[in-house]
Amino acid sequence: MNPAPAPASSHWAFTALRRLAEAAMALSLLGMVLAVFLNVVLRYFFNTGLAISEELSRLLFVWLVCIGAILALAEGKHLGFDMVTSRLRGLPATLCRWLTRALIGVALYYLVTGSWQQVLAGMNSRSPVMNYPLALAAAGTLVMGGCMAVLLVIECVRALRHGETTQEPA
Repeated sequence: MNPAPAPASSHWAFTALRRLAEAAMALSLLGMVLAVFLNVVLRYFFNTGLAISEELSRLLFVWLVCIGAILALAEGKHLGFDMVTSRLRGLPATLCRWLTRALIGVALYYLVTGSWQQVLAGMNSRSPVMNYPLALAAAGTLVMGGCMAVLLVIECVRALRHGETTQEPA
């Protein structure tokens, strides 16, 4: 899935959202590094540690991966297997792209519905150390699935409005 470039009117919004996501990823990574590093130093030098280090790192990692996956999809940088489809032209190529979009839509449906069930189940469950609702971790995949679904719909609308080229841009 390689989305077409955004129209100029929405370019500033996409740039702002991308920078916000990148900042959230950077802060998440910084939090993970600090928590783990501080825990290692405390264990090595003072024979103690931070109880919240593991839970905090896990929660931040979940959100880091989910935000990164959204960004990768928005920028068309997800891994793809195109050994067969790159050789197709015309109608077969278009049909394969639409079949791919349909399968991605089905997968996103199951991701979002499963994530919603996990969020509901996690609302009344708390993490053992930090005492945050476990729904917070499951919400990462819910947000990811929802954002990816929106991006998929945008790509489909653009393909319908502007027609599909016979070859995806590199």
